[in-house]
Amino acid sequence: MKHLFVWISLCLVQFVIAQNGHESIKVTDMLKIHQVGNVNVSPDGTKTLFTVTSIEPDGDTKWEYRYANKLYLLQNEGSGTVRQLTSQPAGQPVWSPDSKQLLFVRAAEGRPQLFLLSMEGGEPIQLTKFRYGVGNPKWSPDGKKILFSANIRLEQLINDEELNPGKKPPVWSLEKPGFLGNEYLLNSNAKPDPDGTTEEIRAYLNQNAIAQKAKVIHKLNFQQEATTSSELTFNHFFIMDASANATPKAITHGFNRFGSADFTPDGKQLILTGNAVLNQHPDRELEGHIYICNADGSNVKKILGEEGKNYNNPVISPSGKWIAFQFGNTSFVSIPALAIMPMNGTAKDMILIPFDRNKGGITWSKDEQSLYFTAQSNGGIPLYRVDIKTRQVTALSSVDEGISSFDLQGNQILYTKTKVGNPSELYRADLNMKNEERLTSFNHEWLQQKKISFPEKASFVNEKGMTVEYWVMKPTNYEPGKKYPTILNIHGGPSAMWGPGENSMWHEFQYYAAKGYVVVYGNPRGSGGYGLDFLRGNVNDWGAGPTSDVLTYLDKAGKSGFIDTSRLAVTGGSYAGYLVAWIIAHDQRFKAACAQRGVYELGTFFGEGNAWRLVPNYFGGYPWEEKVKPILERESPINYVDQIKTPFIIFHGENDLRTGVIQSEMLYKSLKVLGRTVEYVRHPGGTHELTRSGNNRQRIDQMLRTIEFFDRFIKH
Repeated sequence: MKHLFVWISLCLVQFVIAQNGHESIKVTDMLKIHQVGNVNVSPDGTKTLFTVTSIEPDGDTKWEYRYANKLYLLQNEGSGTVRQLTSQPAGQPVWSPDSKQLLFVRAAEGRPQLFLLSMEGGEPIQLTKFRYGVGNPKWSPDGKKILFSANIRLEQLINDEELNPGKKPPVWSLEKPGFLGNEYLLNSNAKPDPDGTTEEIRAYLNQNAIAQKAKVIHKLNFQQEATTSSELTFNHFFIMDASANATPKAITHGFNRFGSADFTPDGKQLILTGNAVLNQHPDRELEGHIYICNADGSNVKKILGEEGKNYNNPVISPSGKWIAFQFGNTSFVSIPALAIMPMNGTAKDMILIPFDRNKGGITWSKDEQSLYFTAQSNGGIPLYRVDIKTRQVTALSSVDEGISSFDLQGNQILYTKTKVGNPSELYRADLNMKNEERLTSFNHEWLQQKKISFPEKASFVNEKGMTVEYWVMKPTNYEPGKKYPTILNIHGGPSAMWGPGENSMWHEFQYYAAKGYVVVYGNPRGSGGYGLDFLRGNVNDWGAGPTSDVLTYLDKAGKSGFIDTSRLAVTGGSYAGYLVAWIIAHDQRFKAACAQRGVYELGTFFGEGNAWRLVPNYFGGYPWEEKVKPILERESPINYVDQIKTPFIIFHGENDLRTGVIQSEMLYKSLKVLGRTVEYVRHPGGTHELTRSGNNRQRIDQMLRTIEFFDRFIKH
């Protein structure tokens, strides 16, 4: 009997470690992963539209792959069949009110345009050839009109009589040195001449700028993800008849910025977000407001908005009686509040719904008695329901899984979900998320042949009284009694959150486990998903405090008996690249380390990265301020570079302007001068998103180089 118990226990251990299958996860399995999203039930409830993003060969070029985003349709009744609707890339799909047609966006002649697809069959019809391109389409409730947005450059807006009557420049300053106003924008009759008058020289210089021979920058936010830009753009909304070749008419006007727009249920008005009356250069305006106007754009009225606050994500109830929205401070280190109020009410009528998490996908129930939303929490992304009367929030799904998109259909919910055994599929359940049914097999089939490692969760309370959660994944070839090398994997952000319900790391974690490593990861102070106090736990403390948390859970994991504490590696990207450098400058336990797209000198990062507002938000000011200088010096890993002795591989995409590539150049050059063991890898064209949505050959390259580097110092 005792032997039987031991045998059953071993079987259970093996089940926890790996699901049925004989093949290990390979690096190229990344190319097989399909991501299901944008769940959208038809108004009549009979069909569900969703998108599938896959990776496919890029023509005949060996080893190169492209992303493909296509539309799929599920019949909610009968056989529940799934079929592909489009063979070419398509995005932003929306149902017509009668459920007989679909609008979607597709590139045509270099610009995104609107296409219409009939559910009765046939090829999509191109509706627009709009000069500015189109995005975010919405049907009017009667199905006769289409609302959409367009992103318009400053010089286009100035010369567009409809959007800018009189073709006048903005009243706020564009901050060009030497000009009190914006008179330099007015058309000049001067001919370009480098040897001419001042006006002719200016015309010549302007000609060079138009020809992209010079970038003349006088705006604050000039750094994009992959390049610098002197362009200033404005998002505006247009309305048109729902027919081919109809003429769009501007709904919004002037030098204003709008974020979203949607019809009220009666179709008579629009709810807008953005900033309709800019008081200063838009790069300096961080506030967001909510407006209501007539469907033709007239009679714009601000219903929510104040200085230092950002109001966003308005969702109108089915009857049009209520509006749900979020609002919060303009600071990065905050959690927006969820609230509702009557559509004809004011801020005084606001009803707050307490819930200390970042919320998304807010959806009203048909009877207006509930709100549904998703929120990162404790390593997962559960679906929640709010009872409007009691304001009680109930979690409908587990923190061990992640709901990324959902929609309601009668007494059911259709949703996409990430779990350890499968990174993405479409599911259906009742309104309490019971009686779940998987509806697709995009990843299910090929994963049946694979060994999957399942994480085991643990936690501890740190010196600030915060509960820190972490997970340990055994190698997929795990055998009881053996010890294994271990990778400590740290997340970025610093406000990101990892866990079993987060899909961006699914393949990387499984690949490292398949290569024979234990994987340890967690959510140190400063992570999202644990409330505002936890989120702000690393303000003025990016280094020592979070380091204490990650090394504590590594130590606790090491007491399990299967981790070889003499063979440890550490890796992470972005803020985690920062933390890797900090850790190996203060702790010598690791045999190898990897930092990706990191920040290593905070003063330089302020100037180089487009995420520069992290500096004042986390450290209370700017690099030139006397009170801030010692903090930035204390918190910058480059100032401890002489203490780094761990073999180190550093990655950076050459076009990464979120953190700035000079960060890694400084770190690498310093280590090289010091004669340390260091390797530096640059990926041409790579941005900050390289490992998530970048060139797939480079994604594979970075993962392989990381594991090969670790193997050099750990396995051999």
